[in-house]
Amino acid sequence: MSLRFAKLLFVITAVAVWSDFASAAEKTGKRYVIIHADDVGMSHSVNVGTIEAMEQGCVSSASIMVPCPWFQEIALYAKNHPEKDFGLHLTLNSEWQIYRWGPVAPRALVPSLLDKDGFLHQGVPAVAANVKAKEVEIELRAQIQRARDFQVPFTHLDTHMGALVSRPDLVEVYVRLGLEFNLPVLFIRDAHKDERTAKEYPALAEKTAELSLLLDDQRLPILDSLAQFYGGETHQQRKDSYLRSLRELKPGVTEIIIHCGIDNLELQAITGSSANRDGDRRIFTDPEVMQEIKTLGIEVITWKQFHAMTAKPVGK
Repeated sequence: MSLRFAKLLFVITAVAVWSDFASAAEKTGKRYVIIHADDVGMSHSVNVGTIEAMEQGCVSSASIMVPCPWFQEIALYAKNHPEKDFGLHLTLNSEWQIYRWGPVAPRALVPSLLDKDGFLHQGVPAVAANVKAKEVEIELRAQIQRARDFQVPFTHLDTHMGALVSRPDLVEVYVRLGLEFNLPVLFIRDAHKDERTAKEYPALAEKTAELSLLLDDQRLPILDSLAQFYGGETHQQRKDSYLRSLRELKPGVTEIIIHCGIDNLELQAITGSSANRDGDRRIFTDPEVMQEIKTLGIEVITWKQFHAMTAKPVGK
């Protein structure tokens, strides 16, 4: 077989894997949504708020920050509740002014990941400017191994604050870990064709076409779209924005990223977003919101279910 023909066959096969699911969603107009809570393990109040939203609301999935101080609490919960859907929120930065964390890997092995105080860099720009890809891989493998050591039954990988899509070589490390561990990664199909995504995440746009083929070939699912909302001066404005996002969902699979918490002294001491995190918890445990999802005919799924959809072609 010639190399050219082999490449052509690879592309055809990869596209066909996705087309079974995508065409079914397009024909039926079926809309799926993963309602996903980020930053679990960051603090006790985030853990409590997220667990409540998963148990009493419609949050279907969440991702855990392994380097954070309250990782062990959520790891124990995940171990004891394997029916819940938890991923790993792969973390390269420590963004708060006072409440900080360092790497999981020994500091001597990942010096480029550290700021002058020995914590992970505070912002994503500092990550992009300073880290070495080889050291990033060491740290991410350490986070994955620590989650395994605590028997967390994790279902997917994603990236805290987009740090892993801040440079093309980091995007490659991220996706190739998903391929190696056969885990879905948070990745958007056709990101390179979306003007806003390409502007905000140029490294992701640069690598989308190439890495999508690899994910498709291994039958790892790729999101059709992603939605997250940070604005809104009042709770009602934020609720209305989420409802509008739900009503405007297109056929296929969308992830809505939220951040849950309890607006208490602990969370207030960490971040000025404590009220919004508390609001996300209340919105997605609100009976009106849950009923609207049903009325719209939207199916709420987990990453585990999404993986199963692509691992076995629809209708076969």
